[in-house]
Parts: sequence; structure tokens; C-alpha cells
Amino acid sequence: MNFGQVVTAMVTPFDDNGYVDVQGLRTLVNYLIDNGSDAIVVAGTTGEAPTLTHEEKAALFKNTVEFAGGRIPVIAGAGTNSTHAACELVQLAEQAGADAVMLSTPYYNKPSQEGMYQHFMACAGATNLPIMLYNVPGRTGVHLTAETTSRLAYDADNIVSLKDASGDLDHMTAVLSSVPASFTVYSGDDSLTLPALSIGASGIVSVSSHIIGTEMQAMINAHFSGQPRYAASLHRDLVPVMDAMFCAPSPAPVKAALELTHVHAGSVRLPLQPLSETEQHFVFQTLKRSLFSSSAV
Repeated sequence: MNFGQVVTAMVTPFDDNGYVDVQGLRTLVNYLIDNGSDAIVVAGTTGEAPTLTHEEKAALFKNTVEFAGGRIPVIAGAGTNSTHAACELVQLAEQAGADAVMLSTPYYNKPSQEGMYQHFMACAGATNLPIMLYNVPGRTGVHLTAETTSRLAYDADNIVSLKDASGDLDHMTAVLSSVPASFTVYSGDDSLTLPALSIGASGIVSVSSHIIGTEMQAMINAHFSGQPRYAASLHRDLVPVMDAMFCAPSPAPVKAALELTHVHAGSVRLPLQPLSETEQHFVFQTLKRSLFSSSAV
């Protein structure tokens, strides 16, 4: 299933007291739609899902669907390391009117491939929504193999896509070679967007697209329109911004960058920390060099 070329893994806006900022969420959704996002992931890792309660996630699902108003798909982050809790979340997402759900591999408890297969099959049986799997071994401690991904894609009609943040293009190639033609694969690493497209990925689930969504669309369009040199040139221009968005634990850098572009998303929740002055300066200077005139931020 194709969710577009640039899917933004959206931050969760917080107010000055650390609560979800509903008005800020409305503003952010509209901003992302106007600036290159083909779809939005709400309450994913970038949305600080581990710090959100089920009640907050349910409200985020509902409000994001309402604010998007059918203009772009809303993908609800429903991944957790309890299969029962994940099934509850996918049902909350369906009740809220989400268009799809994203499910990360279970973290911390380090299940086997069979355990992950059974986990995802249980979640698929709990909803009619399309499911995007999320392989992110650097955060979860487990790697979803191409064989298990293929098995899930063929055994569950609503498991339709994969976000792969393994950083391994050989693995992504193996997945693409073993899944149905309708199954889509998205890079989960911003700086690998163009290389992933070259082997058959459909696009990117991105953090940096909060700031450079339009520019990333231009790069992807250049690739698909047969302008590889131009796409490569855009890629080289954008990588410094992408790297800056991960100069500290995410989403602290992108939240700081949003503030510099006059979009208020608030700070991060503990155990994350806002950027230090040195880190803020680095992000500011990177954006200034790469994107803006000195008067723009």
C-alpha cells in the first residue's frame, strides 16, 4: 500500500506545563500538510510515544484525524512490547478514524522471530486497518528479518508496508525481493532516502521533513522523473540538515528547529532533555547555512 513519498513522523506538541497542546497540534498538522507531507504518523517514536498514556494516544489519534480532515492519511503509532496493549491501541486507532497503524517490533523483551510473527498476526487480527511494520533494531534490540516480513505480508491481508530503519540496504533489498508487489517499503533513515529509492523503496518516513519536507519532495520527484544527477545534488544539500536533526536524542533537535521556523512544538518530556546551548547553536547554524537567509530565523 502506498502512503505517498514523504511520510512525516510527527512530533507531539507540548505546552509549557508538559501537557499535549491541542491547538499546537492543529497548527502543526496544517503546517505539515502545506509543507510536503503526504501522510502523518502520530504518536510514534518521534511523537515520544513511550512517554504518552493510552488516554493521550487515543486523544492524539482522534484530534489528528479531525485536524487532517481527510486531506492526507493519518497513520497511528500503536507499537509497544505488550501484544495485548498493542491490540488495544490498534482498536483505539480504528475507533478514532485513523487510516492505518504503524507497529514497531516489540522492544526490551527481545522476542524471537516466531514471537514477533505471532505478535504482529495478533495485531492484524484485532483491526481492519492497514498495518505498516516498523523495523528499528537500534531502538528495540531485535531485527525483523526479511523472511519474517515476507511471511507476515503473505499471511495477513492488512499487513501492507514496512518502515525499515535498520540502515542496511542489503536487508531492504531482501525484503523487496520477497514480498508481494503491492507491499511497500519505506526508508526509516532520512539520509538513506535516495539510496533506498534506487533499490525500489516507495519513500521515506521522516523526521527531517518537519523542516525540509518540500525539499525532500523535490529530491524524490527528481529521482522518479529521470533526473538522477539533480536528485543526487539535492541529496547532498539536504544531508547536513538531516544529520543536524539527530545531533541529540530525537525529537529534541527537530523541536528546536521548529521553534526556529516559528512553529511552536514545546519541549520534550523526561527522560529526554532539550538541546544544550551548544546543540541549539549547531542546529541554528546548520539551518541558516542550508536553508535560510540570516533574517529568516
